[in-house]
Amino acid sequence: MKIKKIISSINNVKQLKAGIILLALIILLAIFAPLIATHDPFELNDDMVSPPSNNYILGTDGLGRDIFSGILYGARTSILIGVVAASISGIMGTLIGGISGFYGGKIDAVLSEVINVFLMMPTFFLILIIVALFGSSMFNVMVVIGITTWTGNARLMRAEALSLKQRTFVKSLETIGESKFKILLKHIIPNGIFPIIANTTMNVSDAILTESALSFLGLGDPNVMSWGQIVYNGKSYLTNGWWISTFSGIAIVLTVLAFYLIGDGMNNILSPKLNSNN
Repeated sequence: MKIKKIISSINNVKQLKAGIILLALIILLAIFAPLIATHDPFELNDDMVSPPSNNYILGTDGLGRDIFSGILYGARTSILIGVVAASISGIMGTLIGGISGFYGGKIDAVLSEVINVFLMMPTFFLILIIVALFGSSMFNVMVVIGITTWTGNARLMRAEALSLKQRTFVKSLETIGESKFKILLKHIIPNGIFPIIANTTMNVSDAILTESALSFLGLGDPNVMSWGQIVYNGKSYLTNGWWISTFSGIAIVLTVLAFYLIGDGMNNILSPKLNSNN
């Protein structure tokens, strides 16, 4: 019955359905990249800055690498960075926001100030500084994006915790001596996680865009194939090799759109649940 209800909810929210279909297509292309790719994405050849043709569907870059194959393999990297970074952000925001809202008092005051300090910082420039100092490996990029974008989730979780701790079932658990940390993990977070899920899904889009921006500035991992790296490689050929950056840019836009539609659709579905909880 639950599966039927979920499917029915998806069918009733057009943007969620469209986002899932689009993302599923992109993920399938990424998974089956070795079967679909027409060339080795790292293979160099003499057909440099070659326009789209029968041999090179989306053309080649300045080193003769096939753009179509690069985009297929780059999907794996870009989506992985987006999902991992957003997950780190979601976990950090949930824990910090939950502790702040549920424990209250001095703990809430201190953590709220920490959240406000991070909110005042220019996030992208902070990411630039950290990546410049510690290196631009894919691991560093994922972690840095994650640990600098958690504040939105923290504020959402704090608001949910402040509301939920006034509920009768929470008061009853405190009365019988249940530890605060157990109540937080078993009851507050599970009941307040809904807005975090929707927001984290949208954060995947932000993380993909951030990685692309870092790569465009030459701060991406040069050892991996990502859409941002392809855009960076094509910035010197915008006049005579427009296809290099254009097609990878379209891939970024479509993927960002897919995650945004899913996040927005999930928010619409979860809103009734949120209202009933509050």
